[in-house]
Amino acid sequence: MAKRDYYEVLGLNKSASTDEIKKSYRKLAMKYHPDKNPDDKEAEVKFKEATEAYTVLADKEKRQRYDQFGFAGVEGMGAGGNPFEGFGGTGFDDIFSGFEDIFSSFFGGGFSSGGRRSGGRRTQRGNDLLYTLEISLEDAAFGKTVDITYDRQEKCETCSGSGSKSGSGKKLCPECGGSGQIRRSQGFFSIATTCPRCHGAGEIIENPCNSCGGSGVKRKKVTKNVKIPAGIDNGKRIIIRGEGDAGESGAPSGDLHIKFRVQPHEYFIREDNNLMIEIPISYTQAVLGDDISVRSLDNKTIKLKIPSACENGKILRIKNAGVPYLENSNRRGDLYIKVTIEVPANLSREEKKILEEFRKAHGENKNPTPKKMQHFQQEYYF
Repeated sequence: MAKRDYYEVLGLNKSASTDEIKKSYRKLAMKYHPDKNPDDKEAEVKFKEATEAYTVLADKEKRQRYDQFGFAGVEGMGAGGNPFEGFGGTGFDDIFSGFEDIFSSFFGGGFSSGGRRSGGRRTQRGNDLLYTLEISLEDAAFGKTVDITYDRQEKCETCSGSGSKSGSGKKLCPECGGSGQIRRSQGFFSIATTCPRCHGAGEIIENPCNSCGGSGVKRKKVTKNVKIPAGIDNGKRIIIRGEGDAGESGAPSGDLHIKFRVQPHEYFIREDNNLMIEIPISYTQAVLGDDISVRSLDNKTIKLKIPSACENGKILRIKNAGVPYLENSNRRGDLYIKVTIEVPANLSREEKKILEEFRKAHGENKNPTPKKMQHFQQEYYF
């Protein structure tokens, strides 16, 4: 599914104020929040979509880049040209902290930013990751299985992800008493904020693991087998669940987003599921017609009939020789062939003599009268 415009996601126009953006996001977040819609994948997707839109539009600099350049302005490559970059660590906790009192009252004392909360204690879900995969037009059209290598946070092997030295374990946070929240009264109101000492976990580690420093995770290079779906187009994504960063202290892992960048082809041009190619023919083939062979994108030989008196730039169509449809690989688009006539150069004396005889026999007019312009429509552009 193609990414939707961030303003469309929040139901706003481009002139919306910051307060309107915040109000719209709050309404969508409360409607689709995972705690209110357990095991509802569609609600989870809409919740993440709304949150991603908010992280961009609520930030003045990001919003300016998005308004000017679209998604490309806010999805930069990682440092050093690395195609892998963090995707989920976009300040979700900062967003939720602004609505913590609202979520707390609505869901009965707890909310989760893609992680989970048990007894008021929040566990931080791992970051989603984005990997940009460059592929050929052939692989995009017909699919392929490839290996990708990227860095991600993995569960620490030394402490098995607990974050503490062997046997030392954790204890309740003395600051919040294990609730993960600090409540402060202001007049008639009671406001809950995340505990600054345990960061909402409700527990602290007395003796952190020397290997991971208490986080329970370590960065590691991993190789993943990825199947490229037949018919995928440039800029599209697939999501591999649970293959992002591991969560801290045993929390769930994030997801891996694969974004496809299709390289230009030497001969073929893709337009949706159709393919276009330009084929040169000789002058005699154009005049007399001919049967020629054309190689398709999947390297099959296709017989093509050139009609007699074929005009330069004529478009011929071969059905079902294009790109398979993503949702149904048994269906394919068409192949459109633009015919261009090559005028012979460096003719021999004998060839020129033959053409002169042809011109005399054909009675060519050296002073032609212009024809009245007829309406025409060029269906495809090359």
